[in-house]
Amino acid sequence: MNDTRPLSICVYCGSRHGAQAEYAVAARALGTAIGQRGWQLVYGGGRVGLMGEVADATLAAGGRVVGVIPESLQKLEVGHTGLSELHVVPTMHVRKQLMAERADAFIALPGGIGTLEELYEVWTWRQLKYHDNPIGLLDTAGYWQPLLRFMDHTVAEGFLGAAMRDLVLVGDEPVALLDRVAAAARAARGGDDYSKV
Repeated sequence: MNDTRPLSICVYCGSRHGAQAEYAVAARALGTAIGQRGWQLVYGGGRVGLMGEVADATLAAGGRVVGVIPESLQKLEVGHTGLSELHVVPTMHVRKQLMAERADAFIALPGGIGTLEELYEVWTWRQLKYHDNPIGLLDTAGYWQPLLRFMDHTVAEGFLGAAMRDLVLVGDEPVALLDRVAAAARAARGGDDYSKV
């Protein structure tokens, strides 16, 4: 297979900035790295919080950004009007499905219950073999450590296989994690070299 299209990274993250300044710094670093590689960001379509940080950084570095936002959240999240594409959809279900369809890989940054729900959905879809895209967690300032301990608990208690727990790539450095996720996406696509796009 020789697919020369840009890698498309779906990023889930908060519509708030959170309590630590490092969260926004990491979001900007990830967006910059996506844009510098000429790749595409797919995200929730807002211009506030970490969502806005990663989108603006990707655009500033020359990348394409595709936003998908439900009508009910467009005002709440302040839909970003400067994107390459902005899709306003009727429901959250349609939003998540379209984001997943446009993605070659998923990365979750710090966020709230919406971010968790999106992460768990694509993780579940991976377990059910609905897709084979890699999933990464950007563990800025140790944000995801409590969740990872809980997931270890689900393995210990017999509700999750260790292989499915270990499938999620975890890193605290945005560029290094992006490179790992891209390598996994390349392997899933039979060796497509996204780094040369």
